[in-house]
Amino acid sequence: MEDVKEKKREMINDIVQTIESLSDEDRQKKQAAVEERLFDFANFMEAKIALLYLRRHCEVDTVSIIKRSLKKGKKIVLPLIDRENNRTTLFKIENLKEDLKAGANGMPEPDPDRCKAVPPEQIDIAIVPGLAFDEKGGRIGIVDNFYDKFIARLPMTTRKVAIAFEEQVINQVPADSRSKYIDIIVTDKRTIYKI
Repeated sequence: MEDVKEKKREMINDIVQTIESLSDEDRQKKQAAVEERLFDFANFMEAKIALLYLRRHCEVDTVSIIKRSLKKGKKIVLPLIDRENNRTTLFKIENLKEDLKAGANGMPEPDPDRCKAVPPEQIDIAIVPGLAFDEKGGRIGIVDNFYDKFIARLPMTTRKVAIAFEEQVINQVPADSRSKYIDIIVTDKRTIYKI
């Protein structure tokens, strides 16, 4: 298991370096291409309730996707991760400025005093973050395995989709018994269905 963790760390470092080496212009073009492909993706457009995330590192930024989805009348849900109690709660947001607050680490997160909790079984499509993906649906998250645990709680009917830059798709993600898989990857160049 330690060998798998070390391989993942090396892959993460390589991908972070690659993404950070992109020029602002290239990154903006890739970001726009991913967004357009997502909004052309029937599973996303047909979903009434979509789980999204707020970017933490080299992931695809979702702010404009969230704003555009809200304008189209889609219900958007964001996770609130309670690391201390090892729990993730989903909250419906209606306005990015009003419904978010600064979390313990300074990152924006849903404000439970303003937002309504949504049970995981109501999610039609889950847009899952990550730093690396493979064509078999493997993913490497940022640091912890909160999303792996959370993916396991989603109904089988909920599409689990990653959005990523093409540079984040690698040959093979090292997996262990705790790894959870996604169904589809939407990149700036293609849509990959799990083999």
